[in-house]
Amino acid sequence: MAHNKVTIIGSGPAGHTAAIYLARAEIKPIMYEGMLANGIAAGGQLTTTTEIENFPGFPQGLTGSELMDRMREQSVKFGTEILTETIAKVDLSSKPFKIWPEFCEDEPPITTDAIVLATGASAKRLHLPGEETYWQQGISACAVCDGAVPIFRNKPLAVIGGGDSACEEAQFLTKYGSKVYMIVRKDYLRASTIMQRRVEQNEKIELVFNTVTLEAKGDGKLLNALRIKNVKTNEESDLAVNGLFYAIGHTPATDIVKGQVDTNEAGYIKTVPGSAMTSVPGVFAAGDVQDARYRQAITSAGSGCMAALDCERYLTELEG
Repeated sequence: MAHNKVTIIGSGPAGHTAAIYLARAEIKPIMYEGMLANGIAAGGQLTTTTEIENFPGFPQGLTGSELMDRMREQSVKFGTEILTETIAKVDLSSKPFKIWPEFCEDEPPITTDAIVLATGASAKRLHLPGEETYWQQGISACAVCDGAVPIFRNKPLAVIGGGDSACEEAQFLTKYGSKVYMIVRKDYLRASTIMQRRVEQNEKIELVFNTVTLEAKGDGKLLNALRIKNVKTNEESDLAVNGLFYAIGHTPATDIVKGQVDTNEAGYIKTVPGSAMTSVPGVFAAGDVQDARYRQAITSAGSGCMAALDCERYLTELEG
């Protein structure tokens, strides 16, 4: 039976930062980077981002894939062993913990003294006709990440959603777009009163109530319109926009530990404030899997560092 000191599950900025810190501490972590885990390539959500301009140290910007390739290279350089496999099952009921890679669930488990969960979260999408064609060519799920990209500047944009996140994204996008439409299925916003007021008072934001989006349209290269429908009148029309931003929530990738670690009502893993420690000693969470608020590459990397330091301290006490 194979045994590892530390197993990192996930390969975004949080996972790789944890790997770099643990490897430099000569703990020799094992990383399962995933084989299209949750439908996303190894490297996480950043691999779907075309241009990153807000990660410190890269004044010229770089693509998400380039950033993750560099992080991976750095992890390997310091001694992280990376396996391109997805973890399908985890047993945290006794120590050492047990894990099973995908397609090996009926085989003897791999054991590990500690686990860093860095499985991330995926943005909820509508999977409209045309969405795959224009994903990152006009369609995004992160205004803060992508709003400043040149294709959106001084152009009409749309946000789908009616909660606080949608209001925040719409307001953020008014810095770059000529106009921002908020497309809301119901006849009211779910957002807090103060967020509603800010949106309603912003001259660059137009609320489009009782409306659903049917299709993303464009010239084959870039998005230039949305087919929308009024759910009360059933009237359909084209809304000319060059950007569509989803703000309908995220789904944290916590299925493998469901019922084994404490999560909040939205399914995000709870950590002890100011740490990466979970409700299970020896299990640490980092990145978007425990962060419903910021969801940025730099904050994920920071929490990966926290997880590594907490993990190192835990192992020292374990051996103690």
